[in-house]
Amino acid sequence: MQPGTLTRPALTAADRCDRCGAAAKVRAVLPKGGELLFCGHHARAHADKLRELDVDVQSGS
Repeated sequence: MQPGTLTRPALTAADRCDRCGAAAKVRAVLPKGGELLFCGHHARAHADKLRELDVDVQSGS
């Protein structure tokens, strides 16, 4: 780990998808520092756009 690097906690059962409220399976860390949580369905639905925006996608499992 590099100095100054922030690590994000693992997803838990309490983390919910920002689109539908289902259990979050994926964390999408935005280039400017924000994050979105997605269930598997919405992560797949938005995968192309997330790649286009160079989002760091982290699997919860």
